[in-house]
Amino acid sequence: MTSFDNREQAFEAKFAHDEETRFRILARRGKLIGLWAAEKLGKSGEVAEEYAKSVLISDLEVPGDSDIIAKLLGDLAPHGVGESDIKAMLAEKLVQAEAQIAGVA
Repeated sequence: MTSFDNREQAFEAKFAHDEETRFRILARRGKLIGLWAAEKLGKSGEVAEEYAKSVLISDLEVPGDSDIIAKLLGDLAPHGVGESDIKAMLAEKLVQAEAQIAGVA
């Protein structure tokens, strides 16, 4: 094997690792924001965990954050939570998720 082949394999491995890490971070963010929303809705325990799971699943529908924002806005608007609140919380939960995943790795 040539050094070029070795470099190519190393780049592919790094790309795969980075993509897996990004997926884990976004999944953790989805759970964290789901639990935050569940608390806003007055849910706790297993009910909050199930709600967080539904938020995480909704985030897989289309690329980007529009699907998760739409779900949370629909559920939380009657409780006085607006789109800007949700976007701010997504940013906050992303930072938390990155820190948690970095601590695991």
